[in-house]
Amino acid sequence: MNKRTIYSWALYDWANSAYATTVMAGFFPVFFKSYWSSDLPATESTFYLGLANSIASLFIVLLAPILGAIADCGGKKKGLLILFAFIGILNTALLGIVEQGDWELALLIYIGATLGFSGSIIFNDALIMDVAPESKLDRISALGYALGYAGGGLLFLCNVLMYTQPHWFSLASGVEAVKVSYFTVSVWWLIFSIPLILYVKENKTPAKVSSSNYIVGGFKQLVKTFKEIRSLKVVFTFLLGYWLYIDGVDTVIRMALDYGISLGMNSSDLIVALLITQFVGFPAALMYGFLGERLGVKNGLYIGIMIYLFVIVWAYQMTSIKEFYALAAIVGMVQGGMQALSRSLYARIIPINKSAEFFGFYNMIGKFAAVIGPFMMGSIALMTGSVRQAILSISVLFILGLWFLIKTNIEEGMAKARELEQY
Repeated sequence: MNKRTIYSWALYDWANSAYATTVMAGFFPVFFKSYWSSDLPATESTFYLGLANSIASLFIVLLAPILGAIADCGGKKKGLLILFAFIGILNTALLGIVEQGDWELALLIYIGATLGFSGSIIFNDALIMDVAPESKLDRISALGYALGYAGGGLLFLCNVLMYTQPHWFSLASGVEAVKVSYFTVSVWWLIFSIPLILYVKENKTPAKVSSSNYIVGGFKQLVKTFKEIRSLKVVFTFLLGYWLYIDGVDTVIRMALDYGISLGMNSSDLIVALLITQFVGFPAALMYGFLGERLGVKNGLYIGIMIYLFVIVWAYQMTSIKEFYALAAIVGMVQGGMQALSRSLYARIIPINKSAEFFGFYNMIGKFAAVIGPFMMGSIALMTGSVRQAILSISVLFILGLWFLIKTNIEEGMAKARELEQY
């Protein structure tokens, strides 16, 4: 186990999480409404922003398994990670020069940046198989998520200070501060990707096709993988459970701000809650990695799902911002840990020589999960006229996900994965 390689791999989470926090969860949604599309009715700007997110997710859903298959055919996981990271870094920087009212261009660039961000994660997830021994998968996966919370939270804190106190940084206004923040994310992402570029080595397996036929080989391998996943009972069962409970996790992440605003809470207070989640998430994700090793990865996930169910019931009846802060801290305790243990469990039950391909499916499932929960929550709010009933409905996803997780036999899955590696 090479520590320099492991930390170089984990630092990529530190690098790209700046985009997830400052851009996706933080400034872009607010800045899009108040600056780029300020002339549009609020309902229209919400629609276009949602459409952009859906388009970016759909691209990844369609491309993820194909790109994974191509990467495994040619041993190109690291190369494709660098390519997609560069796409994300470049487009993030371009957001800083989009002028007021030019909302179409802002959305186009945002789609490109999100595509680069999401695409690079596919190959970073797959590279865990090249840097971590099986006995340390839980801990090393958790390390990546922990550094992601710390790095993303640290830069986001600096960006929030730039926005609220622009004169401290010799900036003319909050608008200028937000634009500069996009450049800081781009530079941060680039600099902290360098260790992975220099020190992470991919364990390349002999290519099954010639270099001129990677794409053809990728499509053929994709078809084969569809058949394999359908026949791999354990992988299929886990992916069903993961799809459901991670949908619940993603819905809480994406809809928490909207839920708080619907209850009459101040948006600046809700940003503080987001920072709380980030900084609690750093040590909590590390602790969750140790929990996975001590109690078992499934038990760690069971605990996380039960805590989320508790959070949803509390959120259903909460009335104050103090309660929202408490819930933000509790979510921070389990959010990264559940993501980390899910990744390490999946890594155990898939063939190592097809890691990018299988992680392509894994990330595809994750992107599908970003659609169903928010749609269900919005539909129930519309039908019942109550956002509280809407948030309570998310518990169904966790309960069903828990049921499929219980049915997942890790030992059987590991044995089958090692068997497939021989072919």
